[in-house]
Amino acid sequence: MTWFFETLGNYFQFPFVRYALIVGVLVALCSSLLGVTLVLKRFSFIGDGLSHVAFGAMAIASATKIAVSQLFNAIASWIPGAAGWIDSYEMVLTLVITILAAVLLLRPGQNRKIKGDAAVAMLSVGALALGYLILNLFPTSGNLSGDVCSTLFGSTSILTLTSSEVWISLILSVVVVVVFVLFYHKIFAVTFDENFAKATGIRADFYNLLVAVIVAVVIVLAMNLVGSLLISALVIFPALSAMRVFKSFKSVTIASAVISVASAIIGILISILVEKGTPVGSTIVAVDILVFIGFFIAGKIGGRRK
Repeated sequence: MTWFFETLGNYFQFPFVRYALIVGVLVALCSSLLGVTLVLKRFSFIGDGLSHVAFGAMAIASATKIAVSQLFNAIASWIPGAAGWIDSYEMVLTLVITILAAVLLLRPGQNRKIKGDAAVAMLSVGALALGYLILNLFPTSGNLSGDVCSTLFGSTSILTLTSSEVWISLILSVVVVVVFVLFYHKIFAVTFDENFAKATGIRADFYNLLVAVIVAVVIVLAMNLVGSLLISALVIFPALSAMRVFKSFKSVTIASAVISVASAIIGILISILVEKGTPVGSTIVAVDILVFIGFFIAGKIGGRRK
């Protein structure tokens, strides 16, 4: 046990470890809050589709980063510190494109010939293909496979966060939590009975769109942690685990948040402390799976006792 704390203390001396834990906790908290709503509304496919869009947006940001960095360097002669903006350029552009995609998918009052899961599938597959094509045409390094793997599975990106990216993650996470708390009752009503919510005067279409936008923000935050292909697991597993034992919306949401944050911390620590190292995103998802199995068994035992 002494060895564990000594090793952990040594690792905490490095900023990238502290950054990884901070962002990991924030992303886990935000994703768990929306996970319950997405599962109950059967909106899980929206998160999966937007994660593929985020991959395409990240590819565009990577391909244009060199040209934009030159622009920021030129602006720096008039605006001090503008050159440092390039550190957060990829995250900001990915966030804007992903939010626009969420608005296009769920904008209210729109009669579309392509609806529902077909639109999500078309957008997600198209974005995934275009993203990989852009990375091939405009490689940002000599290791294309490594870049794609890091973006898809978040294998190393969480350990290369800059201070500006951490601050952006912190600000966006606070916004997500505040929005969820302020509109908790509206989201609750729309989640369980959308028709009744509309009858009582609640703008259900607006709150569905609000949830989609928040999900887009969470997905962009989670890309650095687990990659675009594993984001859905981060959103869904904690919610499903909590539902095995708890029944009310509030208790499931709180339990989901606790499970998600604990799994993220454990996964990051395992990834760092294991001798040969493991991919951060995959390790976190593996912990989530083990927790789900444990809660599933606990729920079965509790049900039999009742």
